[in-house]
This record gives sequence, structure tokens and C-alpha cells, in this order.
Amino acid sequence: MAKGHRSQIKKNRNIESKDKRPQATAKYVGIPASKAKIVLDQIKGKDVTTAAAMLKYNPRIAAEIIGKVLKSAVANAENNLGMDVSKLYVEEVIAGQGPTMKRIRPRAQGRAYRILKRSSHISIILNER
Repeated sequence: MAKGHRSQIKKNRNIESKDKRPQATAKYVGIPASKAKIVLDQIKGKDVTTAAAMLKYNPRIAAEIIGKVLKSAVANAENNLGMDVSKLYVEEVIAGQGPTMKRIRPRAQGRAYRILKRSSHISIILNER
């Protein structure tokens, strides 16, 4: 027989398999994932202070939002997991496609063109060196 109730066994299994890396996510960001990936690829593999400096002086609009996500991930690492901030680096970056808002643009002769306003979900996962 199994040890404990089924729900307790599942709970213990989930705790053991949970990822211990600090992360932060911004959902439903009004920037297409393709434009966010350009900025995310620049900071992947860099240490946290270098990545924050790169994002601060990057002219793209996505850099400001990604900077906030990075700052949140660093705070999660420091407060929730007790990690040393000077040893952190950006291990993994994810920009997945979110929902798309469909809009209509009036055109000549009664036609209508569709405008797709894409959004994305941005995640940053850190780790210690």
C-alpha cells in the first residue's frame, strides 16, 4: 500500500519536481513576441547587472518592459530563495505569443482591412553561477 493519502502523495511529488530557479513573468504585454525576442536574445547568458544596463540604454520599447521583468526576477531570487544577486545570470528567456486583438481599418470602396494587434507573455529565468 502507498504511504499517506493520494492528495498528500501528489503534493509531495509536485514539491520534489518543482523548479528551484528564480523567475518572473509578464503576461498580456502589448508587444509582439517577435519584437520582444530581439531584445531578449541580447541579454540571454549575461549577468544581471550587465543585462540591466543593456536594457536601460536599449532604444526599443520592449526593453523597458523586459527591464521590469528582470528586476522582478532578481527580487524574487533575493527575497524568496535567498540567492546572492552578484552571482545571478540570465539563464533562460521566453517570449510566447499571447492573444491577438482584431481591429478593422476602413478602406476605399467600402472594403475593410484587418489589423492584428499582437500581445505576448514574457518570462525570464535566472540562475546562480
